[in-house]
Amino acid sequence: MIPKKSKLRVAPFNVPFVRRRQTCAVFLWLISLPSTIALFLISCTIPFFWPFVIAYSLFVLFDIAPENGGRRSNFCRRLQLWKWYADFFPVSLVKQAELDPKKNYIFGYHPHGIISVGAWTNFCTEANNVSEVFPGVTINMLMLTSNFNIPLYRDFFMAHGLCSVSRQSCVNILEKGPGNSILIVVGGAFESLSARPGVYNLILKKRLGFIKLALSKGADLVPVFSFGENDIWDQVNNESNSFVFKLQSIVHKASGVTIPLFHGRGIFNYEWGLLPHRRPIVTVVGKPISVKQNDNPTNEEVLELQNQYINGLFEIWDQYKDVYAKDRVSDLTLVE
Repeated sequence: MIPKKSKLRVAPFNVPFVRRRQTCAVFLWLISLPSTIALFLISCTIPFFWPFVIAYSLFVLFDIAPENGGRRSNFCRRLQLWKWYADFFPVSLVKQAELDPKKNYIFGYHPHGIISVGAWTNFCTEANNVSEVFPGVTINMLMLTSNFNIPLYRDFFMAHGLCSVSRQSCVNILEKGPGNSILIVVGGAFESLSARPGVYNLILKKRLGFIKLALSKGADLVPVFSFGENDIWDQVNNESNSFVFKLQSIVHKASGVTIPLFHGRGIFNYEWGLLPHRRPIVTVVGKPISVKQNDNPTNEEVLELQNQYINGLFEIWDQYKDVYAKDRVSDLTLVE
């Protein structure tokens, strides 16, 4: 249940250590971006580190790993930290069907939420043992190529299995052999502007790129839906005709960057801050949709496969909405 806002509630001093540890794990994850950037910039000001900074910068300039499956580290993915992180909300993983490790898959993740916490937890870490849930299937979550230009943070991403979302990157991963698969957050960052508790508005109708990719490579499609993904942060009112939304749209069109104005709870209070709220996220991995390889599909064939995918997504919603989205404000809606 999503509690209503009331007066500022301060966390008591006698909070169990287990919960403090969970909060610490989430806090460390949140500051990973500013921390890595700060570390790099500080290194740039110290002459002793200049040779390392120059060497690293040249390495980044010519590094093709983001386009070729990244540099996955099982050590990083299996850190106990991620168990604590998942338990904070908590985040859980549900599968509707087994996946054949002899095939390749394209997982479509919905909704984007503010930062796709469910996707990170379940597919970029082993907090919920995804490699055991789907044995023989290696899932690489994809993100904007520009994120791999951020010093040190890019390496943090790749260590957890993230790769570039460029078409060439997708093709390279899918052609690595059986079981190699990709996960795309289909709605993209712009969908985050509609992420608010109890609301499930998806950008999907015009997203045909991953459908065409599935056809060209003969990779089965797997719809994935995370109940609660939109519930963990509140967002400033930004209706489509508001000044805030128009400004956010202008920034997105000009730079490709989306800036949701969100807030959650604090470390020592429950009402205000940048930490997410402790609200459950349940990620349901749907049944695979068989795709026959087709290098030159017609528009009708693309739309037919998209329709099958959408039906698979709504099948997940209809089966679990009254279990995991009891307090929803609205039903699942395709807005674009």
